[in-house]
Amino acid sequence: MMKTWTKCLAVMMAAAMMAGCAGGSAPAGTTAAAEETTAMETEAAETEIAAETEAAAETEAPAETEAPAEAEAEEAPEAEDEENYDTGDASLDDPRNQDEIGEQELLVVSFGTSFNDSRRLTIGAIENSLAEAFPEYSVRRGFTSQIIIDHVKDRDGVAIDNVGEALERAAANGVKTLVVQPTHLMNGYEYTDLMEELAGYSDAFEKIAVGEPLLTSDEDFEAVAKAVIDATAEYDDGETAIVFMGHGTEADSNAVYAKMQTVFEGLEAKNYFIGTVEATPSLDDVLALVQAGEYKRVVLEPLMVVAGDHANNDMAGDDDESWKSVFEGAGYEVVPVLRGLGELPEIQKLYVAHAQAAMDTLQ
Repeated sequence: MMKTWTKCLAVMMAAAMMAGCAGGSAPAGTTAAAEETTAMETEAAETEIAAETEAAAETEAPAETEAPAEAEAEEAPEAEDEENYDTGDASLDDPRNQDEIGEQELLVVSFGTSFNDSRRLTIGAIENSLAEAFPEYSVRRGFTSQIIIDHVKDRDGVAIDNVGEALERAAANGVKTLVVQPTHLMNGYEYTDLMEELAGYSDAFEKIAVGEPLLTSDEDFEAVAKAVIDATAEYDDGETAIVFMGHGTEADSNAVYAKMQTVFEGLEAKNYFIGTVEATPSLDDVLALVQAGEYKRVVLEPLMVVAGDHANNDMAGDDDESWKSVFEGAGYEVVPVLRGLGELPEIQKLYVAHAQAAMDTLQ
């Protein structure tokens, strides 16, 4: 039987590859930019895992010991227990890799994080909100970062499906209608790659629809801005600069951060600032903007779906180059808030709305 969704999927793939961030939010990225984004995402996963491993090794090793970290880990398994303690209890998170799916599945695709508490409070919370909103669908999980999947499996014994495994599981369970909702922040390479992987399953399902990333339309940007303003209202005393840290990329999709800054200004939230770890606006750019005001305190929070390595170390860490240390060195009282966007109910509702819009195309 001809499956009409394949033509729609092809159109969606072309749009994803050309649109960048839709609704005029950002220009399209080139192939080179896409490759760069992939490298940066891989580096982010490797950095997150390396930071956890290093922290565990440092905690376990006596000051006078100079043995390699690998040897310490083998001789002292409690070092890994310390790492698990630092990132939270993995058993509290539902990997959503169960069979017996039924005929309708809602697959939630995320880059992923090995920080267990943040994974449960952000990605897990988004998945729970989608499950509550659409009880007729079985909600399942797929991560795009194999590095993170492997690390969580090796460290915690928890198996999380990658996207291919999740799709194979859906096909093996006889799913007929598949709705895919990514938790990606923007429409970049990861979204395009997801569309290409789905195209390989054109004969596996009768119907398929894909939801948009978080920051897609102009309405999305405003909704996200209002959500984070409301979430930080307790800190907004007229003497506090509220600074959000995004990841950043050299690709054209980095324009989403400048657009969000413009949205803040349009909402009269002039003490809200956005910087990035990897691109522009840089930490120095944001520091200069804050110093141009008359602020006494700085609140730091990630503009990321999860609060992983960048939030815990680059933003809130005690290293001399962390955002916390730099602002403290400039004379400000600093309050780090380790909360990913996925923890906010209004953000969860936005993902639900995107999934609903995708489902509406199936009618």
